[in-house]
Amino acid sequence: MGKSTLLAISLLLSFSVFITDTAAKHHHPLDSLSKSEFRHVRRLVLKSQLGSHKNLSFQYVGLQAPQKEAVYKWKDGLAPLPSRQAFVIARIPGETHEVLVDLSANSVLYDKVYHGFGYPIFTLDEQVQASDLVLTYPPFIHSIKTRGLEIEPVVCDTYSVGWFGEKKQGKRVISILCSYTNGTVNLYARPIEGITALVDLDTMKVIGYRDDKKITIPKAEGTDYRFSSQKPPFGPKINPISIEQPEGPSFRVHGHMVEWANWKFHIGFDLRAGPVISTADVFDAEQGKFRSVMYRGFVSEMFVPYMDPTQDWYYKTFMDAGEFGVGLSASSLEPLNDCPRNAYYMDAFYAGADGEPGNISNAFCVFERYAGDASWRHTEVAIPNVVITEVRPEVTLVVRMVSTVGNYDYIFDWEFKTNGAIHVQVGLSGILEMKGSSYTNLDEVANSEIYGSLITENTIGVFHDHFVTFHLDMDVDGTHNSFVEAKLKRMEVPHGESLRKSYWVVDRKVAKREDDAQIIFDIKKPADLLVVNPHHKTKVGQDVGYRLLPSLPIFSLLSLDDYPQIRGAFTNNDIWVTPYNHSEQWAGGVYVDQSRGDDTLATWTKRNREIEKEDIVLWHTMGIHHIPCQEDFPVMPTISASFELRPANFFENNPILKLRPISPTMLPNCTKND
Repeated sequence: MGKSTLLAISLLLSFSVFITDTAAKHHHPLDSLSKSEFRHVRRLVLKSQLGSHKNLSFQYVGLQAPQKEAVYKWKDGLAPLPSRQAFVIARIPGETHEVLVDLSANSVLYDKVYHGFGYPIFTLDEQVQASDLVLTYPPFIHSIKTRGLEIEPVVCDTYSVGWFGEKKQGKRVISILCSYTNGTVNLYARPIEGITALVDLDTMKVIGYRDDKKITIPKAEGTDYRFSSQKPPFGPKINPISIEQPEGPSFRVHGHMVEWANWKFHIGFDLRAGPVISTADVFDAEQGKFRSVMYRGFVSEMFVPYMDPTQDWYYKTFMDAGEFGVGLSASSLEPLNDCPRNAYYMDAFYAGADGEPGNISNAFCVFERYAGDASWRHTEVAIPNVVITEVRPEVTLVVRMVSTVGNYDYIFDWEFKTNGAIHVQVGLSGILEMKGSSYTNLDEVANSEIYGSLITENTIGVFHDHFVTFHLDMDVDGTHNSFVEAKLKRMEVPHGESLRKSYWVVDRKVAKREDDAQIIFDIKKPADLLVVNPHHKTKVGQDVGYRLLPSLPIFSLLSLDDYPQIRGAFTNNDIWVTPYNHSEQWAGGVYVDQSRGDDTLATWTKRNREIEKEDIVLWHTMGIHHIPCQEDFPVMPTISASFELRPANFFENNPILKLRPISPTMLPNCTKND
């Protein structure tokens, strides 16, 4: 089969199905807005009173999801498709408008002016305009020339300014910092320190400028990450690997619905959240039906505070989803390198600043993964004269999207497993946010605080955090769920009863109100965290449920009264649980830019609402504290954080007990041609 090494895996699972033509019409209440719908929204808004303003800008356009009850009625065949609506955040100079458009009724239902704190997400257009504006600003050109630099290789980028205790709402501004690309495409590796411009986005004018110091610009040598620029010796050689499926893929796509093995779910796209997984149901072979697991899951916010309090850096405390957009920053995936050969691709659409639809080709890939792992196995040698070995391969289905927010590339994977688990992983790669320095060796630093790691000559990788908060609307076998913290508690054995002195038991606590479900992980106090349906029980009387299996915990070390932490208070706990509320989607608030923490997950939960036997939402924050090291330069190898939603007494027994093993006769006859 050619010269490449082929890892030929036959994915012969129960319920095997095949890809269908996604161009066919297939409507789902949670389908993202289509190209034609974006244009329809634009026409209706422009025909409204708001459309009379010349400087109208569409900051956000997305599906206004129907009420959950309406979706479930449609799903159960009890009601027609709900009306299609779109939520628009539009901006005219000095005003933010919230507009609800009914596409089915061909009308604008309301247009409200937002009077609260904070501003909407940045558009790509205004970020480009602001960056280009600075390049023609005479004081900036003078600053560049006084440093002996040419203006052509200078590239500028945008940075949100945060909030630091201002009593009144400030102007809608953005900070501009620049780099010198002469000799490299790695603009983040050659920052021009000491120059900061502030641009008013409403007037598109420079309203603040500072040039207060000159610091050595790091050299270009060794910063280029492109393969075409590399010189021997090259990295370790790996022969090509390909997944072959002789009977075709085991999944099929209808519109945005995916069916695979014992799963069916919906893939959506949002300019702010990026991938949205909805109506995830798993098939129970014993009951002969699909059972609900999760209604909607998506990234609610990403908080990235840097640990440098100096004048040029203190405000770098980004909210990547609400300020820059995980979806808006989505990158087109590269076949064979971002996704394997057997991947299926889907495009995504969004509204530009003018309301016209933009297209991100290959925004998603869907593929079956086999890495040689076992889903279960056992070898039995205790029976005389008998050796039993039973092994089943672990084949999973992955939905992937990559979002490049400035210097960082985030790799989002939703991985579905035949055992009923959903594994969610966020990989971090890309390029460090680097700071120019006069230091060339750590010996020179002495007792100075540099707020980071010296990763190469004249270059500091600044310490920072990545917090990723997920909105997980769990509907475990129905909508009336409870949250249970099952703590492991050590017990002492009474003297003389056993040679053992201690053991542990499980102390289950059902959260009745929101305060009961605010959890900070403590490795010295282990616990199982479960969402259960107390109305549905197994044959032996267990509440059916799913448990959250987190990766390493992450906790913010910022003081609670520090302004960035007030805005990012949703990271104060690892776990929150709230009653389902259609309007509570964004953990940092709807308007995150220059927000002040008055509309966050932390403020909603102060109401301490009832959550026992209710329709509840699980919020989980994961991430990493990043201490940069030299291996992160010039481009960072991927590091990941993850969690898993795993069945806990949801099935009567192992749901993949009867999964078929693979035999050689199922595989193609592949040979290597020398």
